[in-house]
Amino acid sequence: MLLGLLASGAAVSLVAIGCDKGQSSEKPAAVALEGTAQVPPPGAKAVFYKFAPPKSQVAFSAAKVSKKHDGSFGAFEGTIGLVNADPLMSAVQVNIDLSSLTTDAEKLSGHLKSGDFFDVAKFPKATFNSTNIRPSGTPSKYNVTGKLELHGVTKPLTFPVTIKVLPGAVDAEGEFTINRKDYGIVYPGMPDDLIRDDVSIKLVIHAEPARAEAAKGEGASAADARTTE
Repeated sequence: MLLGLLASGAAVSLVAIGCDKGQSSEKPAAVALEGTAQVPPPGAKAVFYKFAPPKSQVAFSAAKVSKKHDGSFGAFEGTIGLVNADPLMSAVQVNIDLSSLTTDAEKLSGHLKSGDFFDVAKFPKATFNSTNIRPSGTPSKYNVTGKLELHGVTKPLTFPVTIKVLPGAVDAEGEFTINRKDYGIVYPGMPDDLIRDDVSIKLVIHAEPARAEAAKGEGASAADARTTE
């Protein structure tokens, strides 16, 4: 998500409080694009792969001045449209159920779902849809660009991902940061314990062939890889 995916970050990004300064310095908030986005050749077909928990994870680390917290989302689903077994001509989509958020503190989990943060009653989902995937100059490493929709705000997002196409599966891992205020999540925290703005997102994806959509996967055009629901 990439997500996250690969995401919105994707994307998932994706969380309502920020990671501590030491962590965010190690994870890129954005990456420089290298190489050229590739277009599937005429007549190319996309094969679709699905991912969801428990084989995949969308996790986050966030902090206020006094303490760091870890959390994750228990319900999400995504699709990878793989063209010619080449990530550069492929695409990913992720949908995250924000009400499935859990953290290492039960009270915090409830607060993050409230109007101070995600406001899941009004904005129940976050989504990420890739627009292109570019090489990074290192084998198996790519820069995924797309649109992350979170808290009613849609913004472009680019983040680094390691992608491996295996026999019968696609594995991907990525780690990056987003700024919660970019998505209208501005709750400051207590005056003596302010919440940091940056949020560290970690994606671990294991996608397998979408067997229920075998007919679609075998016959879909490459362009469908970017529009699959």
